[in-house]
Amino acid sequence: MHIKLYSLHTLEILATLTLAACGGDSGMTSGATAPTIGSQPGNVSIVSGNTATFTVTAGGTAPLTYQWQKNGTAITGATNASYTTPAEPVSDSGATFDVVVKNSAASVTSANATLTISPTSPDDVATFKNDVSRSGQNLSESTLTLANVNSMSFGLLHTVMVDGKVDAQPLYLAQVPISGAAHNIAFVATEHGSVYAIDAEAGTPIWQVSVLATGETPSDTHGCSQVTPEIGVTSTPVIDRTAGPHGVLYVVGMSIDKSSNYHQRLHALDLTTGAELFNGPAEITGTAPNGTGTTVFAPGQYEERAALLLANGQIYTTWTSHCDFAPYSGWIIAYNQTTLALTAVLNVGPNSGASVPNGTPFNMNGPAIWMSGDGPGADAQGNIYLLTGNGLFEPTLDANGFPNMGDYGNSFLKLAGTGSSLNVADYFAMSTEVAESAADLDLGSGGEMLLPDLTDSSGTVKHLAVGAGKDSNIYVVDRDNMGKFNAAQNQIWQEIDGVVPGNPPGAGSGGVRGSPA
Repeated sequence: MHIKLYSLHTLEILATLTLAACGGDSGMTSGATAPTIGSQPGNVSIVSGNTATFTVTAGGTAPLTYQWQKNGTAITGATNASYTTPAEPVSDSGATFDVVVKNSAASVTSANATLTISPTSPDDVATFKNDVSRSGQNLSESTLTLANVNSMSFGLLHTVMVDGKVDAQPLYLAQVPISGAAHNIAFVATEHGSVYAIDAEAGTPIWQVSVLATGETPSDTHGCSQVTPEIGVTSTPVIDRTAGPHGVLYVVGMSIDKSSNYHQRLHALDLTTGAELFNGPAEITGTAPNGTGTTVFAPGQYEERAALLLANGQIYTTWTSHCDFAPYSGWIIAYNQTTLALTAVLNVGPNSGASVPNGTPFNMNGPAIWMSGDGPGADAQGNIYLLTGNGLFEPTLDANGFPNMGDYGNSFLKLAGTGSSLNVADYFAMSTEVAESAADLDLGSGGEMLLPDLTDSSGTVKHLAVGAGKDSNIYVVDRDNMGKFNAAQNQIWQEIDGVVPGNPPGAGSGGVRGSPA
């Protein structure tokens, strides 16, 4: 306000108001248009370890300034129309982000955008057939439709050369952060003993490592035609995105050294580099009691065909023979997933090859664990389920209904453990088990699947598992009461007889050589 004096006797006061953007004034300029938000920042979902970007568009008189806020607190240096976070941990899930847009006329604050962070992507395939129930289902699939899966828009994108046969199922992870960028990666293991991380979009390897020690080669075939011409990685690996500094891929490799010693080793590989973690690899070893002493795991006699299982903080390995070449039995060997320390050993055919006076027609080997590459399954309580091949079984039962010498040929098995032990908690074997084993009619030529919880006609929730092998029958067992062995009749939830092509005794094909889905 300015006061002008026109004379000593007459005072006329003329007042004029001026708006200026200076201290003590309102900070607003006449004629400027206040900022408005054109498009609000949107919610963002990412996988842990990646960055998230929030963007706003705004109008109004220039210049506009921006200040992003996280949970209502200003973020230092976040003063552009877009803001990219640092790599985000899962603990930041649920954080909100907004931005204050300001000019000389006014300021406006955007709506909140929420950041959701998950440890895994819904697109991940981190284990054999997607989950530990081995269901094969992907309930989050939203991209593939009848409209886009057709000969015009769906087909081969890349051909990537690798150094050997691929018998293990390739695995896939989405949004793996490497060097500040998110990659969609296919992980492929070969019988030459190599593991590849392949950029699924570009079709180029990100890294390749060998699981062979210096001077070693993949194993020979042991004269068996089932895995040829060499044996390196046969079983499907398993991935834990939350383990180690960047996630871990666990894989078992077989090799032979210059002194003709065979090795089976468990490796823990960094997802982003392929580097060995946890002081790995771990040499796979094991001993188990039998009827007369101790059986020692002989790495050259076995291969790891069934997929790895990650459950209870353990990596479970299961072992099969080369063809039916004796001696072999049914080993399950577990390792701690963060230390690779041996935690539990169980042999479900400890008396294999021994003289067993139980009516068995000959001194059987086995049972091996085949399952056509399927992996052991696990339920929510951490129990482990698998099928065994033909082999030794005692129809003479102990007081609890278990084979009296602990041999479980041609059986559904339910295993329970404490982390330092593993035991058979329940089982089912067919009433014709001894005859079918003698005829090479493996139950475990196929794999098991744990069914989703089902409600029966009385309203009772049932926990079931299904499997089938060479004898043409499909067996459905109640995981809470598996039925054990009854020489008169099978006491299981459901049996569907003669519905799949059987395998005649001595034939090389027939029966189920796969797993349900």
